[in-house]
Amino acid sequence: MDVASPPRIKYRSMPVQVILTILTLGIYGLYWFYQTAEEMQDATGDHSGSPALWIVLIFVPFGAFFSFYFYSELYEKFSRDRFNRWLLWVIWLIFSPAVWFIVQTELNHRSTWH
Repeated sequence: MDVASPPRIKYRSMPVQVILTILTLGIYGLYWFYQTAEEMQDATGDHSGSPALWIVLIFVPFGAFFSFYFYSELYEKFSRDRFNRWLLWVIWLIFSPAVWFIVQTELNHRSTWH
């Protein structure tokens, strides 16, 4: 009998992430976006979107709106409180570091390995 292993969600330190983002001139932020989307997809079982495509969309004019929406939709499915996708999307457009904090805090609470 094949027992599926629980999804692996990595604990990430916020101060270390800020430092990495500064040192890599923002590239770590793209890595974080991709990795956390993959982790949330594994946790929810929803693999309908492609985090790699969402990264590409960030660089296309107006594509970031769609990318952030798809990510917000995935987070709504993942969060225990069912955080509203539209609210998260608007926060992303106004002050994206707040989304980083909101999402990473939830991920850290549900992390399975450090």
